[in-house]
Amino acid sequence: MGEVMIRLSPPGAERLEFARTLEVDVGGGEYNVVHALARFGWSAGLVTQLPDHPLSRRVLQHARAAGLDTRWMTLRPYDGVGRSGRLGLNFAEIGAGARGGLVLFDRGHSAAAAMGPGSVDWAALFEGGCRWMHASGIFPALAGDCARALEEALVVARRFGATVSFDLNYRSALGTLGEAAVLNRQLVGIADVLIGSPEGLECLLGDAGAGECRPVGTLAAAVRERFPGLRIVAGTCRTVHSASRNDLSGFLLSEQGWFEDPGWPDLGVVDRVGTGDAFSAGLVHGVLSGWPPPRTLRFALTHAALVHTTRGDTSQFTAGEVEGRMTGSPAAMQR
Repeated sequence: MGEVMIRLSPPGAERLEFARTLEVDVGGGEYNVVHALARFGWSAGLVTQLPDHPLSRRVLQHARAAGLDTRWMTLRPYDGVGRSGRLGLNFAEIGAGARGGLVLFDRGHSAAAAMGPGSVDWAALFEGGCRWMHASGIFPALAGDCARALEEALVVARRFGATVSFDLNYRSALGTLGEAAVLNRQLVGIADVLIGSPEGLECLLGDAGAGECRPVGTLAAAVRERFPGLRIVAGTCRTVHSASRNDLSGFLLSEQGWFEDPGWPDLGVVDRVGTGDAFSAGLVHGVLSGWPPPRTLRFALTHAALVHTTRGDTSQFTAGEVEGRMTGSPAAMQR
């Protein structure tokens, strides 16, 4: 459940302020996850609302091209000028070298943000066989009723025995760290799987800014102790050398133990937007496939690493391509 937006980006590493053309794409935190899962072969869809106009039809075409089930992407009447029920826009400036990237949102009063309790017949969705519900900290921060709508969804998901995953996904444009933590704590208490960075876990515990960060294993254990319903706590650790070179590693704590993966040091970055969502999709894929934690973690990290190499929010890779790179094989040309 979440919002999907049109993404507008200057070509290459050009700056928004000086751009003469903008590339049109589709993305959004929760959408990026289910888009990748559909490409991996799973039956997946997004619960959202869109205004009934051509840009929303562009979104639906993008979703259908990946094999997404679009039945729960509801169109609502458009008022002609966007006073309410808009389609959110996301302006993404891709960084390079010493200059970091920039994301500028224009998503106020969107159709998705107007969703509230009772907007969706959740029983019909889960009676239809849905067995995994993914959410993030972005959607509940959009507007007042979104958090209540998402809580309703997750409670029904648990009642029907579906697995619930939650990505902390903090966006400073939508509120402070403290406000995000208050919203997230209520929802994480319903979840089975939690995804977040070490900084996000610190904030969830209420310890952000409390001095030197604890080791990530200690953090993950503290989160599971505070939220005993969690079966898995996982995430990525990133070291930014420049906008074009990052180190990406990962961790996973489950009932089977603690696992770390060195991931991809000195990773070349073309576009890092959506790479955390790629990790989430890889994690869900591994768990649904019944893989052991080390293989699941490696797949999730490799998928995230590959998504760093392409433009746009959504993944362009199949599960087979990800598995082919899991061993860290050289990126040689295939002929």
